[in-house]
Amino acid sequence: MSAAPTPVLDKAEKAEKDRTAQLPQSPGLLARFTGSPKVVLLVGAVLVAVVSAVVTANGVWPSDLTFDVRSPLDDLNTWMAENRDTHPIFLYFLLHISNTSQSAVDGVFSGLESLGFIGVTVAAVLISWYAGGAGLRRRALTLAGTAFGTFAVIGVLDVWEEAMETLALMIVCVAVAGLVGVLLGLAAGLSDRAERILRPVFDTMQVLPAFSYLLPFVMMFDVGTPAVFMSTVIYAAPPMARLTSLGLRGADAAALEASQSLGASAWQRLWTARLPLARKPMLLGLNQTIMMSLSMVVLATVVGAGGLGDPIFEAISTLDVGLAAPAGIAIVLIAVWLDRTTAGFGELVDDSAAPRTAVATRVLWAAIAAAVVVATVIGQALGRTEWPENWVVSISQPINEAVGWIERELGSGVPVVGGTLTWANGFIRWGINPLFDALLATPWWALLLVAGVLAYLAGRWRAAVTVVLALAAIGGMGLWSKSMDTLSQVIAALVVTLILGFAIGVLAARVAWVERAIRPVLDTMQTLPAFIYLIPMIALFGSNPAAAAVASVIYALPAVIRITAQGIRQVDPSALEAARSLGATTGQQLWQVQLPLARPALLVALNQGVVLVLSMVVIGGMIGGGALGVDVIKGLTKGDLGLGMTTGIAIVCLGLLLDRISQPGAEIKERALR
Repeated sequence: MSAAPTPVLDKAEKAEKDRTAQLPQSPGLLARFTGSPKVVLLVGAVLVAVVSAVVTANGVWPSDLTFDVRSPLDDLNTWMAENRDTHPIFLYFLLHISNTSQSAVDGVFSGLESLGFIGVTVAAVLISWYAGGAGLRRRALTLAGTAFGTFAVIGVLDVWEEAMETLALMIVCVAVAGLVGVLLGLAAGLSDRAERILRPVFDTMQVLPAFSYLLPFVMMFDVGTPAVFMSTVIYAAPPMARLTSLGLRGADAAALEASQSLGASAWQRLWTARLPLARKPMLLGLNQTIMMSLSMVVLATVVGAGGLGDPIFEAISTLDVGLAAPAGIAIVLIAVWLDRTTAGFGELVDDSAAPRTAVATRVLWAAIAAAVVVATVIGQALGRTEWPENWVVSISQPINEAVGWIERELGSGVPVVGGTLTWANGFIRWGINPLFDALLATPWWALLLVAGVLAYLAGRWRAAVTVVLALAAIGGMGLWSKSMDTLSQVIAALVVTLILGFAIGVLAARVAWVERAIRPVLDTMQTLPAFIYLIPMIALFGSNPAAAAVASVIYALPAVIRITAQGIRQVDPSALEAARSLGATTGQQLWQVQLPLARPALLVALNQGVVLVLSMVVIGGMIGGGALGVDVIKGLTKGDLGLGMTTGIAIVCLGLLLDRISQPGAEIKERALR
């Protein structure tokens, strides 16, 4: 027996069906996929590459598409060597630069020697004390103690003379790089046209590994101080220029308007308003210039820079960690001292607790100079210009014994975890080698297609053209296989860097005590020259590509962590509050609100990670990384500039490739850095 009809219920059910039919239906997975042309393009390119790799399993660059670059470069190097003393371009231009830079460095070194270890230490302590605000402030005393400890340890470790050589070269390079940076920054900060011209130049210089700067100047000046001086100045000037321009453009509009209303000319507004208002960014630029100069001066030991880099390079070449330890510790201490002192000057600019008049400042500097003179005279009177030999402590043997213990006890055979050498072999076997095999199995044209599509999706067609031409140039020079080897190491190290960097960055942004705990560690890591990271890697992992990859991860982590944490912290609090009010869990807030809104910062972190990892992987050629890095070092140290320059060009092309693929758009960068 059927149920009796109920008109009211039937009418309600019909209305509900009509309402449901009118609601927009959520598109399915296939519809969402086909609705995004970018996704379709990328997936199509990847499928073409995978299928072609499976079918052909041969990605060798065709020999008939290669061209000889090395021979012309060898001929150019030979011509320069033969005409360095006779050709007008050398006699009337390059020779003056060479002689002036050499004389300046020698003069500064002689000055440091004449001060003696007492005078140098007193000068460093008093300058740091002044940077901390002078007086009996805690900050001033801390900086003074840091300076004293730095130079005391340098003397005790018996690397005083090498440290003075490094400082002399740094002083000259920083002075010139700072001046060049300020002039370029003034041009970019005051002229929109100059800013448009210089911006792409600085962007390109930022992605080039440090070795790329050494090669052309070694060809022009030969090995020695002039080549190091020129490469360091060009490498270290961009931060000063960028931050000077940023400071000038960010000057308070009201202050500038007030200056103009008082009848000040353009030059008067520059000197009395713009530059004083830009002092803090300029001091930050000086800090970055000093740190980059130290990094390059130490690395340039491969082309005869001398100083503290010499024992490190010799130790790395012979895998003698004990020999590298004293110089490595000295470089770390110098980096920390310089970073803290320049940061102190930056804080002093904003310190309004104890304003100091111009007269008081001059009197204080005169007193510092007098104290240094007195200390120098006392040292010479006592015959103590050089660090006393009986105050020296040797740590090489204990360090080597510790390294031997690590290799025996922690290298392998550790229950459950295996050991450092076991990890290294596993990372090579399951990480680097499969990537290398996959890249070599993929046809060259398929890799060009994927790289071009990735660059197009990240930027525009210009980026795609740049990437394709860069990759084609690598193949055309006959360096396809070695470049894929380097690229596989970069990708493997980058994956680990991003996983750790994003995880730690998110944790630091969400847990205050974690951020406080890791801040001093990140500060210290970001001040160390890249060369220094190689020393502990040899002790832990030996000489192999895994050691270079781990050094790259540690070198790039601080930047990725900081940018990620900053992006998460800057997420709009109202968006989080809305998510909480809707009952979102902590995980949902992270994955559905914070990470999507922090996407611009995450893209910038990705780009910085790529650039830093590539730079370190190239340097890691010294400790078994091989591939392009070892050829660059071989070309520099053995005078084979044809090999070195060709490999350097390939590294530059690889840097452009990775940067353009990972570089976020200008609007994304702007949002991330607000």
